[in-house]
Formats: sequence, structure tokens, C-alpha cells
Amino acid sequence: MGFWELFILAAGLAMDAFAVSICKGLSVQEYKLRYSLTAGLYFGGFQALMPLLGFLLGYSFKDYITSIDHWIAFVLLGLIGANMIRESRGKAEQINPSFRVRDMLPLAIATSIDALTVGVTFAFLDIAILPAITLIGVLTFLLSAVGLKIGNLFGAKFKSKAELLGGVVLILMGLKILLEHLGVF
Repeated sequence: MGFWELFILAAGLAMDAFAVSICKGLSVQEYKLRYSLTAGLYFGGFQALMPLLGFLLGYSFKDYITSIDHWIAFVLLGLIGANMIRESRGKAEQINPSFRVRDMLPLAIATSIDALTVGVTFAFLDIAILPAITLIGVLTFLLSAVGLKIGNLFGAKFKSKAELLGGVVLILMGLKILLEHLGVF
């Protein structure tokens, strides 16, 4: 997987955090830069941590399922992407305006579960994990910080589009991995 493919994957993963940051921005009465930094740190940090954990988990099982790893990557990314597309059609969520640990931690974990699964996929594809999680974490940090500001300025109209785009990107990446393994590309 090249840099641009990894960048597109990272952007797709970051869309959940971006969408939640937009909603969080909607809930904030008075915007402060520290709110964007807090959202960026929580979401970016967990988006970097979860693929690392998934990678370590997947790496321990890699030898047992190498012959079907491309199918696993295709199915996992496809399911995650389909779920994001399904969620994009739902109603906008109401999110607590608080930035306390007890309010941010569940959001950060919930938006990064997909990244855990992608980390498992990384183990099967022999991706260099440190550059990958760095890119995912930094991009998510930036999109989350900007998303909070956008939500505070413009409202909920971007949330569903962000989730839809993220879902489509993940499905396409899964399809690309499968087609490359089958020799189509």
C-alpha cells in the first residue's frame, strides 16, 4: 500500500471522528481553540492507538490465515464502510457539549473501533505500522479539530456527507486489496 492509498484510507477512517466533531461543535455555545485541540487529541490519539492494537492482534494470528487474508481485508473494510454509509442516512445525533474525560473517552473509543479492525488488516498486508498509525492519528487530529470549528459555524449539514464519503472510501479500499490479490490490478 503506497502513501496515497494509505492517506485515502486514513481520511476514510477519520470521517467518523470528523462527523462527531461537527456534532460536538454544534453543541458548543462559544467556540474556543482548546475545544478543537481537545477533540483532535482524543480522536487522533485513539485513531492511532486502535490500529496499533489491531495490528498486534492480527500479527499474532497472521500465520494461520495468510491464504485468506485478502478476503478478510475485503470483508472487514466492506462491512465497516457499509455501516458508515448506513449511519450517514440516520438523524443527526445530539452530543453533550462537555469536554470532560467521561464525555470524550466513549466518543473517542466509539469512533476508533473501525481503526482497530483496519489494524488487523494491516498485519495481513505487512504494512509498516508506525508510519501508518502516525498518518492516521495526525490526519484525524487535524480533521477533528477543524470539524469542531465547522460544526460550530455551519451546523449539521456536513455530518452525513462525511460519513457517507468515509464509508465509500473504505469499501473501495477493500475492493482494491481483493482485486490486487486476484491479479486484476
